[in-house]
Amino acid sequence: MSVERGASIGVVANVRLTGPGRTDPFGTDLVDVHLVDGVVADIAPAGALPRTGAVIDGAGGWLLPGLWDHHIHTVQWALASRRVVLDGLDSAAQAAAVMGAAPVGDDGRRVGSGYRDALWRDTPTLELLDAATGDVPTYLINSDVHSVWLNSAALRREGMSSDDGILREEPAFEISRRLNALDVDLADAAVIDAMDRAAARGVVGIVDLDMAWNPEAWQRRLARGFDAVRVSFGVYASSLERAIAAGLATGDAIDQRGLVRMGPFKVITDGSLGTRTAACSHHYPGQATDFGVMTVPPDELVQLMRRATGAGIACAVHAIGDVANTHALDAFALTGATGTIEHAQLVAHADIPRFARLGVAASVQPAHAVDDRDMAEEYWAGQTSVAYPMRELADAGANLLFGSDAPVASLDPWSTMAAAVFRTGDDREAWRPHQRVAASVALAASTSGGSETGSAIAPGDVADLIVVDRDPVAAATAVEMRVTGVQATLLAGRATHVA
Repeated sequence: MSVERGASIGVVANVRLTGPGRTDPFGTDLVDVHLVDGVVADIAPAGALPRTGAVIDGAGGWLLPGLWDHHIHTVQWALASRRVVLDGLDSAAQAAAVMGAAPVGDDGRRVGSGYRDALWRDTPTLELLDAATGDVPTYLINSDVHSVWLNSAALRREGMSSDDGILREEPAFEISRRLNALDVDLADAAVIDAMDRAAARGVVGIVDLDMAWNPEAWQRRLARGFDAVRVSFGVYASSLERAIAAGLATGDAIDQRGLVRMGPFKVITDGSLGTRTAACSHHYPGQATDFGVMTVPPDELVQLMRRATGAGIACAVHAIGDVANTHALDAFALTGATGTIEHAQLVAHADIPRFARLGVAASVQPAHAVDDRDMAEEYWAGQTSVAYPMRELADAGANLLFGSDAPVASLDPWSTMAAAVFRTGDDREAWRPHQRVAASVALAASTSGGSETGSAIAPGDVADLIVVDRDPVAAATAVEMRVTGVQATLLAGRATHVA
């Protein structure tokens, strides 16, 4: 590549096109894609038209639409690299020991994230963590962010109590909010760096679902020079009225370039599989009265969604268990709301076609299917609904939108697509392979419009484009897809990454 980041590109030269829905005549021949004012103006055989302006030479690579991650928690993800990594630990005792040996942060706390206790051979307890960590306030955030394990010093510091040291659902979210609310200079620098890294993986846009007043945070980052990706930010119930009072409707830009826009109203209606709180129709093993939790009652959900819809705000409803998904779909039907169901990890057979009928997109995170496969087999073995039904949703006509839920999984669209197409994250056979989706579907689901829009590139399109070193639609293995190299990323024709 002969251009630098920030350059306005006139031609993407010597590239190949791929993906379904194409009407061009080029096949796998090399083409030049000519851009004018950030829009695709023409596609022609390589060298057929004069090349004007800055030129990116794709050197035979493949041109794709830029990729979106439709569900991340931006600050939580950006700070994950600054916290003790707990992924892969196999016991509470080991996690406690790791935290006891970890350095104390500048704020006098130890913070770790990413543990998965559902299959541990022992039980996390307050006494165990206290013995390993002493008087230093210590916090262990579950990989699903729906629970946090604290020692006594941390509970005292936060003014909270728990017999076993574990806070679940809203109290856990409050802890995460407090831990994320550190010095804004540090947080913003971490976010800007994380988004630059996302652009280097071909990301041109994200849906930011941080539990914060996001308009202010993004205005501050824009003022500090942020320009790496497009952002659609959400608001939660605690700030819904504030957003309405500010006149913010979904799609409204908060900057002149339209880089950052108001997104959906996000509401969390049940728990998670990892914390064993997802609301399910059948009880959890060995717990005859434990069906998970509905954190927002159906009547309240309808009221909230009706309020958001009346103000022109789309809805993003977190629903993991099948009971939660049914209630969410009912609420969409009753309110006429537009938007998404986030996660849809366990869905009743009868509810699968309702997504398309109601026009509700399924915003799903394929990496969860491979990361959670053992937990699902253990804790959802008695469920009769469909677990992680990506192929069935696609076949029923639902619009799939792929994301990572970072930091729950890494913000890497190639790993996301590989999980959807191959349904394995290690050397094991595909888990429930009948739910695999075609690579072309995964690619489209990883773009701004989702699976129903396809991934063809045509004149008139905004030039949110990437050049990669292989055709992802032809990838034969998960590894081959995951290691896709991104040679360049363009945002409305402006280079945000050049290898």
